[in-house]
Amino acid sequence: MAYMNQEMKAVIAKKVKPILAKYGVKGSLSVRNHSTITLTVKSGKIDFFEDYGDREDARKFGIQVNPYWFHEHFEGPSKKFLDEVFDALKSADWYDKSDIQSDYFNTAYYYGVNIGKWNKPYVLVK
Repeated sequence: MAYMNQEMKAVIAKKVKPILAKYGVKGSLSVRNHSTITLTVKSGKIDFFEDYGDREDARKFGIQVNPYWFHEHFEGPSKKFLDEVFDALKSADWYDKSDIQSDYFNTAYYYGVNIGKWNKPYVLVK
């Protein structure tokens, strides 16, 4: 059963913070429903929207990054950043022994990345 707590969040934060500093990005980690760790990217030097295809709705409402398909949707520095961040989000003894065919889901915890929020868009800093 998926489970996330503040102690696991602290382990993940130690891995994520150097990545944020490396790319000049500000963000925050949060635990949702005791099962999910989410990184919300608030501002930074990376133009995620340009690398995403510059969709107007994305600039307005943010992007919920799909952890399985971000390689298909992002390019450039955004893709490199997300690749490193998703690896770091799985640093607290993450595992996934799920079997979709038999409808059996067994994972340590879920993880996600949001670029901005619906009520507070990502700010590009030059």
